[in-house]
Amino acid sequence: MKIICIGLNYRKHAEELGRPVPEEPVVFLKPDSSLLKKNKPFFLPDFSAEIHFEVEVVIKICRLGKSIPEKFAHRYYDEVTAGIDITARDLQTKLSASGLSWEISKCFDGAAPVGEFIPVSRIKDINDLDFRLDINGLTVQKGNTYDMIFGIDRIVSYVSQFFTLKTGDLIFTGTPPGVGPLKRNDNLVAYLGDEALLDFMVK
Repeated sequence: MKIICIGLNYRKHAEELGRPVPEEPVVFLKPDSSLLKKNKPFFLPDFSAEIHFEVEVVIKICRLGKSIPEKFAHRYYDEVTAGIDITARDLQTKLSASGLSWEISKCFDGAAPVGEFIPVSRIKDINDLDFRLDINGLTVQKGNTYDMIFGIDRIVSYVSQFFTLKTGDLIFTGTPPGVGPLKRNDNLVAYLGDEALLDFMVK
């Protein structure tokens, strides 16, 4: 399975990082060793002093697809959850400034926690979906998929031009503004609407 991620998909997040608003989806991949499931704890790595959280809506691909027209993209995912794109921001900043690839800042072990998947049919409108992240009981990020630069169906169609999508692949669809650092003993709870789907500790 593949973990496909979309960067800078909310204007205000691009602005808070000082990045230009992209004209096409910004795509990167995480390996399956980044996946963190069943609310297992995330362990802060030794190689970074600035580990950041980024809450995102995550969809799960349900059928094989290649070069999918956008109007049919909704047929290719049937489950959704909340996930965290954990980022070593200090590494990313250093590598980006040097014009180097920054995969190691995003793709390390445990850097893709995902919550319990629920059927898309339970969501009234996936293109108008509130989501948020609470840390230690305080809301630190909140967004709505309506504010995406590239909507979910556009993302599915776009990435399928380059990668054959397979059953079980995951797509992280981008984070809203408000990203920030994690510290030991933080408790992260991520919601779609008012439903908590992800709840884990930082160790």
